[in-house]
Amino acid sequence: MDTALLSGSDSDSEDSFVTDKELQDAFSRGLLKPGLNAVLEAPKKAVNDVNGLKQCLTEFQRDLEWVERLDVTLGPVPEVSGPRSTPQNKDQKAVDPEDDFQREMSFYRQAQAAVLAVLPRLHQLKVPTKRPTDYFAEMAKSDQQMQKIRQKLQAKQAAMEKSEKAKQLRALRKYGKKVQTEVLQKRQREKAHMMHAIKKYQKGFSDKLDFLDGDQKPVARGSKEGAKGQPTRKGPNAKRRYKNQKFGFGGKKKGSKWNTRESYDDVSSFRAKKAHGKGLARPGKKGSNKRPGKRTREKMKSRRR
Repeated sequence: MDTALLSGSDSDSEDSFVTDKELQDAFSRGLLKPGLNAVLEAPKKAVNDVNGLKQCLTEFQRDLEWVERLDVTLGPVPEVSGPRSTPQNKDQKAVDPEDDFQREMSFYRQAQAAVLAVLPRLHQLKVPTKRPTDYFAEMAKSDQQMQKIRQKLQAKQAAMEKSEKAKQLRALRKYGKKVQTEVLQKRQREKAHMMHAIKKYQKGFSDKLDFLDGDQKPVARGSKEGAKGQPTRKGPNAKRRYKNQKFGFGGKKKGSKWNTRESYDDVSSFRAKKAHGKGLARPGKKGSNKRPGKRTREKMKSRRR
């Protein structure tokens, strides 16, 4: 099998080598010209069909009635609104063939002239020119073909509606994700605000527990009014008040009990009886309950011994 294949490949290469050699020989003799060699088509032969031409001529020369032919030869309708109707305007050569508007208007006016000339003749021959109201014309296409077209249109419309619904669903999903992210961010902000308020309460910076209700909105820093238009509470916080009560209010300590002009002039708390010892005796203190002196206590001890 291998030898057969090798022999076949050798024969193909030899044939191709011979073919190339022949081409080179033809090119050296001048039989081949440089460039692409294209096959030229032969010119068409003119056929003089005399019998066919005569047959067409006999068909043209048939003497049929005008109702069967319905041919008229007329010029264009004269312009009513024009300035003057001259023979030059009626001549077709006056129409510029390069002007599309003039050319189409000449066709329209010529067809209008033909209709105006033919309608009275058709009415004389009692040929109906208007379609009756109950006219039923057969469709050019069959019902099966129209049914296929209708089904195709319905399928196309259903696909369009399906794509529109898919677009709406994608838009709603995007909007739902957006709303969901906004809700989660809002919850995180509320949680952070509550934790901040709890830390402030634990440290004594605030004595309000409104954040436990969950409806309080975070108040911006520097704002003088809180939520719902309530003014913020001024003064020290609970921790500061507790330290003030325990350790004092700070500031100057020396001379804090010195009299001033106002305290010196204020004698509203002066009582003469208390000042001179004439007031009532303090309860729980009597003269008989006085403690004996040291020597008396030693004598009492020696006696007991």
